Formats: sequence, C-alpha cells, structure tokens
Amino acid sequence: MGNNRDDWQPLLGELQRRTAEAEAMGGADKVQRQHQRGRLTARERVSQFCDADSFNEIGALAGGNHPAGQPALAADGLVAGSGRVNGRPVLVLAEDFTVKGGSIGHANAAKRSRLVRLAAEDKIPLVLMLDGAGERASNAAERYPIAPSDLQLLADLKGQVPVVTLVLGTSAGHGALTGMFADLIIMQQDAAMFTAGPPLVQAALGIESTPEELGGARMHATVSGVAHNLAATEQEAFTQARYFLSLLPLRCGESPPHFPVPAQATEQDSGALLDIIPIAANQAYDMQAVIATLADADSTFELQALYGRNLVCSLARIGGHPCMIVANQPAVQAGAITREAAEKATHFIDVAAAFGLPLLMLLDNPGVMPGPEAERSGVLRAAGQMFAAQRRYRGRKIVVTLRKAFGFGSSVMGMNPFDNQAISLALPSVSLGGIPAIGGAAAAGASEEEAEQMQEQQAGAWVPADAMAFDKVVDPAALRAEILQVLERNR
Repeated sequence: MGNNRDDWQPLLGELQRRTAEAEAMGGADKVQRQHQRGRLTARERVSQFCDADSFNEIGALAGGNHPAGQPALAADGLVAGSGRVNGRPVLVLAEDFTVKGGSIGHANAAKRSRLVRLAAEDKIPLVLMLDGAGERASNAAERYPIAPSDLQLLADLKGQVPVVTLVLGTSAGHGALTGMFADLIIMQQDAAMFTAGPPLVQAALGIESTPEELGGARMHATVSGVAHNLAATEQEAFTQARYFLSLLPLRCGESPPHFPVPAQATEQDSGALLDIIPIAANQAYDMQAVIATLADADSTFELQALYGRNLVCSLARIGGHPCMIVANQPAVQAGAITREAAEKATHFIDVAAAFGLPLLMLLDNPGVMPGPEAERSGVLRAAGQMFAAQRRYRGRKIVVTLRKAFGFGSSVMGMNPFDNQAISLALPSVSLGGIPAIGGAAAAGASEEEAEQMQEQQAGAWVPADAMAFDKVVDPAALRAEILQVLERNR
C-alpha cells in the first residue's frame, strides 16, 4: 500500500478553507448587524432548533465557485441539511440574511430543490426558516439551469410529510411563496412577509409603506389569516414548531405517536363540565375551558388563535393520543360560523386527514353567520369548503354536540347522521333544528303557538336520540371517558 497522505494535504486544506468561509456567513460585521436587529443568524437558528450536535449540513460549498469568477458567497445565502428534533429526523432550510440579504441565487435555488426532494424521497418532515429578500437581482444576467422550481416540489409535498414555516425576519417574493405550502406557519412578532417589498410597491403603485404596514406579523395573524401562530421570540417559535412536529407522524400513512398519560390526566374532574356549560343556549361560556377538561394536562396547543375566533382549532393529547380539536367558541358571536372560522377549520381538518390525527368536533353554534357583511365576505363558499373537508376526512371522527346546533352550522361540524363518525355523542342539553326557534319562527311567519312547539321540539336530546341522530347521549362527567373509549378502540 502506497503512502499518498502528503498528496491529499493541499486538497484537504482547500476543503477546510472553503468550509470555514461558508460557516463564516456574511462576515463578522454582517453577523453583528444581524444580532443588533435582535435576530439570530441562520446557523444559530438551526443549532437551537435541532437536537444538540444532530445537524448535518448539505450544500455548504454551493455559491463558492461562481462560473463567471464572481466572489464566493457563503453557502449562497442558505443553510440546509438534516437534523433531529426530539430524537426524530427532520430536514431544515434556513435563509441567511447576512449573505446578500438572504436572496435566492442559482446555487441557492438548486439547494432548495434538493432539500425538498429529499423530504419527498426520504419522507421526512421539512422546516423552512425564512429571512430573505426573494430572487436575487443578478439572476437575470447569469446562466439559469432548467430545473424544477421548489414551488412545484413543495406543492407536490403537501400532505405527504409535515411542513412547518418559521418567518423570523423579513421574507419577500419567492421565499415567502415557498412558506405558504406549510401545515403550520409561525411568524415571530417583529417579522414581516409579502409578495413584494416596499421598494417594488413604491415603484409599481406609488404607495409608500413600511415592511410592518405591508405584511407585519400581527396583520397576517389577525386580518389576512396568512400566519397561523405568532411567537414573541425566535425561541418561542422553535418551541411551538418542535411541539407541533412531536404530535404528528413523520409521514402520511404512519400512525401518530402515542404518549404516556401523565398521572394527573387520569385525575381530571370531568364533572367540571357541569359547571362550565350552561344549559340555556343563549348563555356564553369559554370553549377553552371545555377543551382543558377533556385534554391531558398541559398538552393543548391552539392553532391560529387570533383569526376566526368564533372557532377554536387546537392540537391536544387525550389519553396520550394526539388529536385535532375543532370547536365552536360560544364566547365569540355565539360560535357562529364565519368565513374566517371556516377557512381556518378547513386547513386544519385537512392536516388531520393527511397525518391520521383523530378529529374531535365540539359543537355549539347557532349556524352560519347571516347578514350582508357575512355574505359579502364569501361565507357560503368557505362554509361549503369546510363541509367538504370534514366530509372527505376518513380518520376517527368524534362528534360531540354540547348544546345548540342549527342549520348548515351543524353540518359543517360533522353532525349529520351516519357521516363517517367513529361515534356521535350528545349532552342532554342539546337544541337542534334547521333554523333557531327564536328568530326562526318569526322569519317563517309562525304563530305564537307554532313558535312554542318549535322550541319544545328543539329542546333536549330525546327526539334526535330516538331517531339515531346520535349514537349516545352522555352525562358531561363521562364525556372524556367516552372519547377515550373510541380512541382506544382500534389500537
């Protein structure tokens, strides 16, 4: 065997130099500026998000050998690779704002496509960390290889593996568009996201705007609905994303993980529902209190809490089983179904369907929101899409009618008899009907006697139970146990 070690040293030295150059990102000055903005660098983000010492970088040398002899760009502004989160594999892609503002050059684009392909081929969750300016301005003057766009690949990936987007700075153009394919979009509260930034908006429309005015995190979480969750800090965003991924399987077709049940979860006072839920349909209460009673202690994770507040979407564990909960919120407009609420529910019902999460529907609403403003918002279309989402869901759908359920509002919440429910439960306090008795009678021109009859027929679970509209009418104190029976049925 020959001695070739000396021959290798120049190449290995060059590899070390180029690797160190990539790891230095945009240099000490730009790293310092990133910190002065109150933001972590891309490499710090990946290190803090992944389990310790688990990240294995891919494509670090991309951008280091420009064909036209331009200066090397560290990792071409994108840190990417595989790691572990809670001991499970994940792929991570982080835009590096210290290199050309995190813009997307050709090597950067190729790396993005490679990571999304790996997620599809290895069936591993994908996390996108966005903090970049979109397509690089110099791209038009350079070679452009013909290759599938990562947008195409991300569209194909949807529903195959969990995808999470973290918007941690200012994300514009192509980068922001890639984030829209995620199952969960979290924005750090000082971040912003838009299709085109303030300079382009000024040039195209003559409108001056700041990044926050154009696409601030709070606006996207409360008005546009583009962002699902806000995070006060980057660390909070990482915590939310890690917990979200922990409740989902690695890929479509696998069962969600099962968790040990904390001792206190078995000691919860389910009888508390008797105190929480008023029998009178016109009295408000907080659905969050109901969910806290049904779920394992400290396991609930609300999704898109600031948008469509008439309805609560939450991940939670019940008896160790991760579940998607969709529940009307009587404390907000009596829990009526608005366009925003329906859009939110449709998205998260589809997430539950893709990844095999049991779906728990908790009903207490007076129907789809009526009125000129609601109609102009497109509530009919949105409610129809929500109905279709729950209709095509084929996992364990547990439907619980807590109190009122009227008209199409009951249908979009999955209450229609024999609609693929694993079980349909009701509390004795339910009040049902095609239209609410109060107000509905007047709209129908009913007499006083007829109105009283309508109210009598709609009050209580006995008539619908007689017709098998429900599988079972239960004591509120037994509700958690009844839900657990179904969750354990096919284990």
